Amino acid sequence: MSEPVFFPLAGPVPLREVASLSGAALPPGADGEAVIRAASPLESAGPDDLAYMDNAKYADALGATRARACLVTPRFAARVPEGTIALVTPQAYRGFATVLARLFPSAARPVSLFGATGVSPGSFVHPTARLEPGVVVDPGVVIGPEAEIGAETVLAAGCVVGPRVRIGRGCAIGPNASVLHAFLGNRVIVHGGARIGQDGFGFAMGPGGHLKVPQVGRVIIQDDVEIGANTTIDRGASRDTVVGEGTKIDNLVQIAHNVVIGRHCVIVAQVGISGSTTLEDYVVLGGQVGVVGHLRIGMGAQIAGSSNINKDVPAGARWGGTPAKPVREWFREMTTLKNLAARSRDEGGEG
Repeated sequence: MSEPVFFPLAGPVPLREVASLSGAALPPGADGEAVIRAASPLESAGPDDLAYMDNAKYADALGATRARACLVTPRFAARVPEGTIALVTPQAYRGFATVLARLFPSAARPVSLFGATGVSPGSFVHPTARLEPGVVVDPGVVIGPEAEIGAETVLAAGCVVGPRVRIGRGCAIGPNASVLHAFLGNRVIVHGGARIGQDGFGFAMGPGGHLKVPQVGRVIIQDDVEIGANTTIDRGASRDTVVGEGTKIDNLVQIAHNVVIGRHCVIVAQVGISGSTTLEDYVVLGGQVGVVGHLRIGMGAQIAGSSNINKDVPAGARWGGTPAKPVREWFREMTTLKNLAARSRDEGGEG
């Protein structure tokens, strides 16, 4: 049985193009027409491969690499071994990502699982839906009445697009994702199993039972947002849930109704954001952060993984812990507790 190739190579890339894509300059004497055929880690790279290095932890691997070329930050340029071309750039990892997308374009976003072009006969597209040229619709896709899908968007097998949903151009909706009551901008990526636009968790609580509050808002997702697998974004109750342009959301994130997320935020796996909370631009939430409702997290704030936020966070702050607080205060508290525990153990003679 042959071994499958999941991400076919788009073709070899000349070294001069690698340098241009990554923002590096070719060193004197380097052959710009030499080709890069693949990208590999430092330790396994061969004479046709590109590698990168921007972390001192891998200095030994850099010194032993056999890669044809290596993207490095200026700090590590002198460690590149003879026989490997040093492509020096301030952002080696970012440059590597750009070249990787050129080598393996099918890995950058969900693609047709059926090799489909156009609308597959096995899909279900309502006659009032409007699809611009170049839309790819896999078998099993359901597109509801009056939905509109922009040019060059891909809808992978089994995904559902609800009535009157708008999806922009160049988007990719992964397998078995659902998009309801939502407007998506251009170049939005939604990975498999994500749920967008379902009910928010809204109930009028009372001793006689909990009365469901109809959720009549929408989800607005701006350009260049990426949403991870099995993430859920609830529609608003009476106003919209909004995700700002360029924001990146990992797998298994829960975003509740009326949440507003700014531009270029980063939200890591298993985060839960309660209703009506606002994240300003460039906020970073580490994995498993929990945020209670009706709070504001200021622009550029960073929250450490597994923290819980129960009050507003000022712009530019770095917080951690449960309940979360400025990291210096959190570290002092942890150090004090550690010292108290050690003293208690010593005084009690415990081994």
